[in-house]
Amino acid sequence: MDSNLQPDERERLQAQTTELATIAGGLAHEIRNPLSTIRMNLELLAEDLDAEASPNSRRMIDRVAKLQKECLNMEDVLNDFLQFAKAGEPDLVECSLNDEVQEFLKFLTPQAEGRGVELRPLLDANLPIARLDPGLIKQVLRNLARNALQAMPDGGTLELLTMMRGGKIALEVIDSGEGMDEKTVTRMFQAFFSTRSGGSGLGLPTVRRIIEAHGGTIACDSAPGRGTRFTILLPVNQRAH
Repeated sequence: MDSNLQPDERERLQAQTTELATIAGGLAHEIRNPLSTIRMNLELLAEDLDAEASPNSRRMIDRVAKLQKECLNMEDVLNDFLQFAKAGEPDLVECSLNDEVQEFLKFLTPQAEGRGVELRPLLDANLPIARLDPGLIKQVLRNLARNALQAMPDGGTLELLTMMRGGKIALEVIDSGEGMDEKTVTRMFQAFFSTRSGGSGLGLPTVRRIIEAHGGTIACDSAPGRGTRFTILLPVNQRAH
């Protein structure tokens, strides 16, 4: 959300965004119910066709399998959409960003090692307490790490750094991957924009929505062949001082 907006205008836009997210979340739930019914009936149909064991049933099974795959793709999009809708409503508690990063690294390490990616955390031991939603912050880390690993198909390094910067708590996520061109960087936070086939285009918009809901900002610096750096700035919890 534009920091140059007046407080009343910012509150009005925030209220509109929250209402839209609520409507979108309800719509996603309404779609999920009949989609689950379709999936269940496709499974039953596949079982019936498999029992026939005829050439015609084989062709029909292949068609049913394609429909099942499309249903799974739709469920993935719905899940991403629901995460986007919930991202603007954090449940804030006093906690350490370092603790959240360290816990996330335990989850990420096996996956990174399997892809030949070296994790390099550098966390400021004197980082002050912040007011965060731990679940949503981990979602931010998951989305950024997932993009980073996809950008390093032949391995590389992924750095996670915390520090103080300009009175804010800073988190940097830096990969040595393929990088992105200026056009992609400009559009990457737009909903449904994706450079990957099959991607929902909601991962990075969800990240930005979560960070802004925490009163923070996120920026990206990237170029083809020189990796990508995401910089997140979060407010310090003044009540903890």
